[in-house]
Amino acid sequence: MVGMRVRPISPERLVTKLTERLATTEAPGRLRVAVDGAPAAAPEALAAALVDPLRALGRPVLHVRAEGFLRPASVRLEHGRNNPDSYYEGWVDEPGLRREVLAPAGPGGSGRVLPSLWDPRTDRASRAAYVTLPPDGIVLVSGTLLLGGGLPVDLAVHLALSPAALARRTDPELHWTLPAFARYAEEVDPAGFADVVVRLDDPRHPALVEPD
Repeated sequence: MVGMRVRPISPERLVTKLTERLATTEAPGRLRVAVDGAPAAAPEALAAALVDPLRALGRPVLHVRAEGFLRPASVRLEHGRNNPDSYYEGWVDEPGLRREVLAPAGPGGSGRVLPSLWDPRTDRASRAAYVTLPPDGIVLVSGTLLLGGGLPVDLAVHLALSPAALARRTDPELHWTLPAFARYAEEVDPAGFADVVVRLDDPRHPALVEPD
């Protein structure tokens, strides 16, 4: 069994290392990257921090937030506003994300990608315009509970929190989601197969989890 080591890294160096990794990763189509983590880990912030450095290297980048692909409230809240099982199983419109983003960005795809499908604030279609991503483009999909459901990505980044850190850093109004993350860790174990795993118990002191 391969051992693992946890290597501390500064937040700035983490962005640099990830930028280098993405810029040198080959894919059969445009590079599709999932940046996955609980809201407390702020996956959207990390994905956003990668955009400018990648563009500085000449790579076209589109950052897509999974919250722009939530199901309508009538569907995702069918079993109540604070149901952890519904949150785990059906809040994100994965078929829409696959159809509008990951498939067109993949091998043989048109590159015509929709940045968002649904506006959760208004609970209506976002009316976003399609964006054409060039053949050497990178699409960063950030969000929660993205792995393990078969979404076609070329590289997965998982931001890991210990249960104690997750509980401590989660907004009290969102503590009802904690059972969903416990289930995710047990059933999916994203830290066990993601291409890049970052420990973020303390956001000021991240650490890379790497093969020993």
